[in-house]
Amino acid sequence: MLLELVKFEHSIFALPYAYIGALYGASETGGVWPAWTDLIWITVVMVGARAFAFVLNRAIDKEIDARNPRTAGRAVPAGLVKAWELWLFALGMLVAYLVGVWQLAPITHVLWPIPLMAFLVYPYTKRFTPLCHYWLGLCLGLAPVGGWVAVGGPIGDPAPWIFGLAVTLWTAGFDIIYATQDVECDVRDGVHSMPADLGVARALVQTRIAHVVTAVLLAFGGYLAVAGWPWYAGVAIAAALLAYENAIVSAEDTSRVNAAFFTTNGIIAIVVLAGAVLDRLLG
Repeated sequence: MLLELVKFEHSIFALPYAYIGALYGASETGGVWPAWTDLIWITVVMVGARAFAFVLNRAIDKEIDARNPRTAGRAVPAGLVKAWELWLFALGMLVAYLVGVWQLAPITHVLWPIPLMAFLVYPYTKRFTPLCHYWLGLCLGLAPVGGWVAVGGPIGDPAPWIFGLAVTLWTAGFDIIYATQDVECDVRDGVHSMPADLGVARALVQTRIAHVVTAVLLAFGGYLAVAGWPWYAGVAIAAALLAYENAIVSAEDTSRVNAAFFTTNGIIAIVVLAGAVLDRLLG
């Protein structure tokens, strides 16, 4: 039940970008590849942080979820998980996160509170602003920056920040698509989202713009990281998938939201990572 609660499979959205940050960050330190131990601990940190964030989100949104037929059956609003089980699990994930952080570059020992603070703020943003999608994007956008500095890459280099901005906009865009499922409930309950506040059609235009800029930023980030042609090939495929994602959802037809949200974006993350790996192999 706890595994279902936090949906570990959704790590596919951010984890590949943490690896991308590590791949290019390692090249900035004179190495070709990050150490396997670093990649393992980055995985522990990312999964632990994300699971901790999900528990916070589910606990804080318990009442909102209970009023929405789509989410009322979730473990927390349905009362399927006891409070002590929930927080014990959260504590375990937090410990995993902190243990992992302390195996990585020293700078992470100072920066570790930043992602947790961002995760804590996110559930509250939907209570007062439709920009909540962009705050969620910021949470995932920290992934390439975190992976970069975790292997010793210089934090002042612009490349990981451009990658992070790309991930921020990509995430905000697909989260707007996801939010189209809950427009009626959000309007009724005073929950803010771009579809609820602006209307589905205008919100989806915003997604399209965000995703065009995403592709441009991924290409620019690759330029700054001195990436080769495999990176740009991966970005080109990702851009085509983003176009497909936006084509299958419209204000008149939101029946394929799950395909656009989870399936397509999971493939995009893997494709971009594959481009980075091939680039480093041939570089």
